[in-house]
Amino acid sequence: MPRNKFSKTIARRNPAEATVSEETSFSWEAPEYEHSEKPPKWYWVMGGVLLAIIVYALITNSILMAITFILIGMLGYVYAERQPRTIKMQITPDGIKVDDYFYEYDDIRSFWIFYEIEEEIRILSLHSKKTFLPYIHIPIGNANPIKIRETLLQYLPEIKQELSALDRLEKIIGL
Repeated sequence: MPRNKFSKTIARRNPAEATVSEETSFSWEAPEYEHSEKPPKWYWVMGGVLLAIIVYALITNSILMAITFILIGMLGYVYAERQPRTIKMQITPDGIKVDDYFYEYDDIRSFWIFYEIEEEIRILSLHSKKTFLPYIHIPIGNANPIKIRETLLQYLPEIKQELSALDRLEKIIGL
């Protein structure tokens, strides 16, 4: 099936806009992110760090900075307590569909699967051709990473990637 050469967006919100074949090579479901229960100590440490930043902002007369970090704290709390929803991923001959988004193979350079059982890292990483969204991380959940790899090798090259320091920090902090 020919791909639409004129549609060059990395992801489309409405999958009906894309020329997607109804054929699915592989599909799975996973939580949108790894949720971990946070102990009370985690909230105290994060609250203390946030409070220190807000006090610093007030001392330096940066009211806008203080308001910004108060809002960040509120949003962070809501995000930390929120349960992840289950999303559906599909690998098709035209691209990868993640929930309501569609990523065409023409917009992806390569892929790599991070699968570290000890650290509970199970991610499909797509290296995009876009400057502002160079890596797209898709959760694997309990799906078979070997099947995902075998399926994607039909459409994309596999090139080793490294987890960024920010990705590792997120895991350490528990976000």
